[in-house]
Order: sequence, then structure tokens, then C-alpha cells
Amino acid sequence: MNQADVSKLVSQLRIKVNPRLRKFRSPGGPEARLDKLRKTVTALIKHERIELNYPRADESRMYAERLISDAIRYGDCHKETMEMADYWLVEKQLVHKLFKVLVPRFANYNTCYTRMYRAPTLYPETRGKALLELKGNPYPSLLPENHTNRNLIHNVLLDEAKKAYRTRKYAEIAANIENLTEESRK
Repeated sequence: MNQADVSKLVSQLRIKVNPRLRKFRSPGGPEARLDKLRKTVTALIKHERIELNYPRADESRMYAERLISDAIRYGDCHKETMEMADYWLVEKQLVHKLFKVLVPRFANYNTCYTRMYRAPTLYPETRGKALLELKGNPYPSLLPENHTNRNLIHNVLLDEAKKAYRTRKYAEIAANIENLTEESRK
């Protein structure tokens, strides 16, 4: 089997995946830990933006990326992909959302499908929170826009004031040059 065939078998994840899984302890054991991750992935697909603690957000992001990546690659007719979607999505109506809404949205993406932000902490002793969201969600952006909108009224007024100031200064410079040339002729 050559390298091209192997790359088709492995999902094309676009985020950094830790080769070792995190060793989180759960009172209910490994099954309860996986159940929490399944609920987290389900909530992410359902709400498209969730807030949770950072380690769980980081790990559930890997599973959500893998689920969406395989759904895009193989589609809803692939048996293993449907079994994986059935396992990771606790609410079964979200399987339809995955294949009918999210797969067309992310079909042409060249980057990862999720975005994760660290939430600010109020006190040093509080645990780190994170915000995990799917890209292209209907919610307003969390980050402020860095570019200014030139069509806002105060920006239009400032631009016009700058133009008027420049034309007045250019007229003064032209008058000074004219005076100097007349004096040099005399």
C-alpha cells in the first residue's frame, strides 16, 4: 500500500492532536469520562458554542473535529461513519444536523472546523475556562473587529474635515510659492 492510499484511511485533522490522551480522573471511571465527552460533543453540535473547563474543551475538540472530518470525507452512506456519529451524538436527531447542515458548511474549509478561546478568569485560584465553538455559527463574533467602518458618520465627518484642512494648507503653500517666485523676479 503506497502513501496515497494510507492518507485516505487516516482522517485529515487540521488541529494539533496530543498523541497521549489526558489522564483525567472521573468518579465513575473511564465510562463516565467518555460519557461526559459524548455529552460535550453533543452539546457542541447542538448549540454550536459552549463554555466549559479548558482540559475538557481541548479533548472534546479533537473528537468533534474527527467526527466532522469523517462525515465530510465519507458521507452518510458509510457504515463506520454512521456508527461513530451514532456513538458520539447522544441526541439522535443531531445526526441529521451533522450531515445536512454542518457537512455542507464545512465542505470547502481548508482549516479546522472549531475555534477555542480561553475565557478570562476572575481570580487566580479559579480553574481555567474555555469557550469552544463551531466556525460559521449564527452567534456574533467574540473578538472585536479590528478594522474601522469608513461609512460611520463620525468617520465620514473626520475624513471631510481632513480634506478641507489639506486643501486650505495646499492653498497656503501655493500662495507662498507664488509670492516667492514674484519676489525672485523682481
